[in-house]
Amino acid sequence: MGRYSRLREIRRMDPARDCTEILRLVSQYEFPWDYRQGISVAFLRDYGVPRISLLLDRTQEFERNGQKRYDDTVLFGYEMAADGFDSERARAAARHLNRIHGKYRIPNEDYLYVLATTVVGPKRWIDRFGWRPLCATETAALAEVGRRMAVLMGIEDAPDTYEGFEELLDSYEDRMFAYDPANRRVANATFRIMAAWYPAPLRPLVARISLALLDEPLLRALGFPSQPRWVRATATRMVRARSHGVRMLPARPRWLPSRPRPRSYPFGYRLDDLGPHWAQSRPLEPLPLEKS
Repeated sequence: MGRYSRLREIRRMDPARDCTEILRLVSQYEFPWDYRQGISVAFLRDYGVPRISLLLDRTQEFERNGQKRYDDTVLFGYEMAADGFDSERARAAARHLNRIHGKYRIPNEDYLYVLATTVVGPKRWIDRFGWRPLCATETAALAEVGRRMAVLMGIEDAPDTYEGFEELLDSYEDRMFAYDPANRRVANATFRIMAAWYPAPLRPLVARISLALLDEPLLRALGFPSQPRWVRATATRMVRARSHGVRMLPARPRWLPSRPRPRSYPFGYRLDDLGPHWAQSRPLEPLPLEKS
């Protein structure tokens, strides 16, 4: 396939009707590495909010089972989208996720913010570092995916457009970003997980580059120092050099999708494996559509 042939295919799709297929093409074919980086930054943004990081720090899930916690979060999103948001597979994943969250008193605005990071995070990363920016159809499809996940999980007042998600995220961070020691503890645990994906000699460099690619408000909220200008410039050039190389390659073939490869489940997983062990004994939370 030509490098831009899949983009032409996506532009012929309807972002509302075909959002699941567009998400699959974006995350598994066009931008698999960049999409994962955008999701990773989305995780980190959650930790800039003390109300969220204090809860995560109290559970100690990242300290004790950090890689599993990371994998489970990615896999829940994959399970809800894999067969479409109207599928039984999606509903089962949403019920299980609601069962986990049901133990805690989480405000609706926090659910909305976390959801917004998964819509806005990949878009901003890809537009900044991808081999091409997202087109309008892809952007609208990401927003539709976020809206459908909100409906599935019973999250109220989700925006209908990408611009709405972006405005929600920015306004929430303006109000809620603040430093707390819990922010740094959870972020450090996550950085240790990410650094462990690379050979030991490269880990200090990976950590430095990761910090250099984060924006100043997030660094302040996490309690990390601002990186020198030359470090930020070098990190940006390195990531963009990779994208330039990707642009020169042919499109990923249909038979080679880039699906999640969770390190916690080398022999595969079942839905009940996802989440902390105690969640398996909690009653299932009915979905909003099942309550009516």
